[in-house]
Amino acid sequence: MESTSKVTLQINLAPSDFPHAKYILPHQLKQFGNQVDEILLILDLHRSAGKFSEGWEQGLPKVRNLINDICLHYPNAHLLEVDYSPESKLKVSNMFFNGKSIPPKDFRGGPFYSYFFGLYSAKYNYVFHLDSDLMFGGGSNTWIDEAVALLTDHSDILVCAPLPGPPTNNSTLRSQSAQPEPHYSTAFRFNFLSTRLFMLDRERFISQIKYLPLKYAPIYGIFKALIEGNYPYRLPEEILTEAMIEKSLQRVDFLGKSPGMWSLHPPYRSKTFYDLLPQIIEKIELGEMPNSQLGDHDINDSLIDWSSARASLKQNRWWKRLIKQLSQKI
Repeated sequence: MESTSKVTLQINLAPSDFPHAKYILPHQLKQFGNQVDEILLILDLHRSAGKFSEGWEQGLPKVRNLINDICLHYPNAHLLEVDYSPESKLKVSNMFFNGKSIPPKDFRGGPFYSYFFGLYSAKYNYVFHLDSDLMFGGGSNTWIDEAVALLTDHSDILVCAPLPGPPTNNSTLRSQSAQPEPHYSTAFRFNFLSTRLFMLDRERFISQIKYLPLKYAPIYGIFKALIEGNYPYRLPEEILTEAMIEKSLQRVDFLGKSPGMWSLHPPYRSKTFYDLLPQIIEKIELGEMPNSQLGDHDINDSLIDWSSARASLKQNRWWKRLIKQLSQKI
């Protein structure tokens, strides 16, 4: 009889992810690949408008080669392209949305259907989902087993994840607000869910959440979607968070037994980021973090000078692009 505690590590990828995934994906598998029973690499080839489509043509063959190389090194890893056929969409919807038509993307052009396709396609009941840009320090080789035990022992926990940011000396968070969670390691209880990373018991999710609603974005989001040619739906994590709260369920992030496991996320993209990424990953794996980074779940200026990335983001707001496009047509 197959063990019910087996785990699928499920990672979402798209062609535009290649510049960071070529460094981060091997790092993610170094940290977790030997702790799981299946590595499911989900490749989304549905191209949306806006920032999520940048570098698509150049990245597609490169990300395929990257995944194929990964699969050669990890026998339990395999590639699965997101299936947008009506038959597949109906199967996924029947599991999570009671048969309603699931949009391919959210109002920003970010992933929507692919998240649920990945959860549906995982071979095992316990699914540890990661976006392709998350990095992990600590290096614990028991964190996955500890996460399974936490979910097994606490029926009110819907999802769990590694500690957000490298741990502080006084076991606090600097960049997020959360309640300390009674646990043998540093842990916090959150009332919201992030689709960047989470581990869940799929059977519990289906039995306790039942079905998720499909909700439209706020007015500005609908306007943005219509202008850019995307779908006017709210972010999946907002829909999931509301369902979690409605069912009085929680998210718990924990460090785990020494040396533990913690996550870091890059809030921007820039040439400086890509140039420094191999060095940043090395520092994260070695735990060489400046004091200002401790307790912060996003990589901050103590590791990378983000000033140029912030300036570029400010100059390229979607509404500024719209004004520029309209002025060119006049």
